[in-house]
Amino acid sequence: MSAFTRFVTGRRTAWLVALIPLILAVLVVGGVAEGERDIKPTDSRPAGADSTKAIELAESLPKSDGMVAIVLWSSEDGEPLGEDRVGVLTEQTVGLLSEATAGATDGGQGQPGSEGGMPGAEGGQPGAEGGPPGEGAESPLTVAEDGSAAYAVLPVASKSNTENIDKVTDLREQLREEAPEGVDVQVTGPAGIQADIGQVFDGANLRLLLSTAGVVAFLLILTYRSPVLWLIPLTVVGIADRFAAIVATNVLERLQGPLNLSWDESTVGIQSVLVFGAGTNYALLLISRYRDELKGTESRHEAMAVALRRTIEPVTASATTVFLGLLTLVLSAIPATRGLGVANAIGIVIAATFVLVVLPAVLVLFGRWVFWPKRPQVGDPRMVDSGGIFNRVGRGVAARPRTFVAATLVGLALLATGNVFIDTGLRPADQFLEKPEAIAASERLAESFPAGISDPVQVVTRADATEVTDTVSRVEGVQTARVTNQGDGVTRIDAVLADAPGSPAAFDAIEDIRASVDDYTDTYVGGGDAEALDDRTWAQRDRLVILPVILLLVVLALVVLLRSVATPLLLVATVVASYAASMGAAWWLFTGVFGFAAMDVGVPLLAFLFLVALGVDYNIFLVTRAREEAKEHGTREGMLRALTATGGVITSAGVLLAAVFAVLGVLPLVVLAQLGAVICVGVLIDTLVVRTVLVPALALTLGDRFWWPRKVGPAQ
Repeated sequence: MSAFTRFVTGRRTAWLVALIPLILAVLVVGGVAEGERDIKPTDSRPAGADSTKAIELAESLPKSDGMVAIVLWSSEDGEPLGEDRVGVLTEQTVGLLSEATAGATDGGQGQPGSEGGMPGAEGGQPGAEGGPPGEGAESPLTVAEDGSAAYAVLPVASKSNTENIDKVTDLREQLREEAPEGVDVQVTGPAGIQADIGQVFDGANLRLLLSTAGVVAFLLILTYRSPVLWLIPLTVVGIADRFAAIVATNVLERLQGPLNLSWDESTVGIQSVLVFGAGTNYALLLISRYRDELKGTESRHEAMAVALRRTIEPVTASATTVFLGLLTLVLSAIPATRGLGVANAIGIVIAATFVLVVLPAVLVLFGRWVFWPKRPQVGDPRMVDSGGIFNRVGRGVAARPRTFVAATLVGLALLATGNVFIDTGLRPADQFLEKPEAIAASERLAESFPAGISDPVQVVTRADATEVTDTVSRVEGVQTARVTNQGDGVTRIDAVLADAPGSPAAFDAIEDIRASVDDYTDTYVGGGDAEALDDRTWAQRDRLVILPVILLLVVLALVVLLRSVATPLLLVATVVASYAASMGAAWWLFTGVFGFAAMDVGVPLLAFLFLVALGVDYNIFLVTRAREEAKEHGTREGMLRALTATGGVITSAGVLLAAVFAVLGVLPLVVLAQLGAVICVGVLIDTLVVRTVLVPALALTLGDRFWWPRKVGPAQ
């Protein structure tokens, strides 16, 4: 018995270790805050992308504190608004513009075009030349040709996302109160969209935390069938989760400058899901082994010491592979992705530490009664000798291992065919599970005005503004192009496209615009469509760079931990096959059941990372037990005994982890729902098919060669 296990499980020392979560809980409640982030407009943008350079160069432009909102009025019956109602709306718009200009912090420069401003549309945008009111403008209102709709652009002065949400909410309430009878009013544009996204995350982390904890509690009660036992791992992992959030965000606060990384609410949310999922997985493994050891000795301290000693290796191996895999995200070109990797790497270390240090001490203090009503007694059958469904599955696989290998691979290959049809890249309108007002307004706006009016292309340049504007206006697919802001030698030109944002034709137009201005000095193309196009390109770059590194690090970690070459290669190969099958199966679900138009560009990379790292976990749990049993019983019998002993707990862990990631669907963002769905499907495939059938079948087919070059068996 090592000094570590003696200290953690000892009669006189366990209570000292058990005090750790209590002390940390006091610190958390006492106000040790999460780190503060320095929000930058390029946080979610790939470094070096053309659209990112456009944002950076635009920082030199005169601007107001905030963004602009587009107010859309439309008749409820589809008929023309009429002269009287247009007059009322014009008066309202003039009043709102006066209020906004008076409240702007830049001396009246907070007009359209100063920060995310809008270009003119055919037929009467503010100003004779599309400029702001007061520069020869006949009306601040632009009316559609059929008269059924009108829009105006209003600056929204704000210095933070919270203030922007409040301002847009107040604006919407005011507009609805003042709207003429029979007129529907909606707010969209950069300010409206950002406000709706912000409201999506308002209280999201608490909602996600409560949903995750609820799912974990339900499944733990189902697994243990005890009214008491489930509370202990849930409490320990819950404290670990809060501690991880505080540690990770404070580390990120200090690294955001040196490593150019960032984070947001979704970073902490995904970290919470990972800590709960992995932490409870490790807890299930430890408690299962502890319960089994209690059947062989009267001393709960001795039973826990043995259980802990035999659990440390698989949990450490698992946490190491996940940790290394997550750290590969620092190679991403996107600051937010780098922050996600660092935060979750910290989270997995804290989760494993709490399970291996705090949980054993707490469990051993409570004694056997926590298992009530099914308290393990000395002499009860051990798991490996209990038979059951996994023993029967193992014996069935052992009878025809090659057949099961072939059948399983064929099944995975059939599911993987869905990968051929995967389309990546969500349009702005497709990014929400429930369509918010700003998106609905953008779609309605496109019905009466040029499709790209709600999200113009932004060309930012130090070159001659007139030349660049003329060049852009001649590009096929560009409806209008005009200068919207100038200062300090930098000019911004907004171009409205004829095609809808996110459409293939819009992307073609972006590429044509970039080609047309390529010869101009310091000229970059940005805006929503340009950013989406760059996201696709740089997401592919991240996959090409990071995926091979993940595989290499996981294989090397397993070689060191398992002291084998064949086993790590086989385990990683099975997990990659599982990933391909899960992506294909998820795509069929997305298109056939959920009706998603495409897959978000970031999902393939993050799903690969989590499925490879977490999928290897279950194989590690099985293989380390098989190696332990093989030392006495040989490879064949050792694998069958390991499957019998670990089948129940690994299946419970897999179902729990799948359910925890499925909880990401409580947030109304398609990207998180898709990520959760892919990981959920992948974990279930890995748990129920790969670990239960494929890996045992491979081991039984290869025999002792499964451990090459290491020799494992009774004679060794």
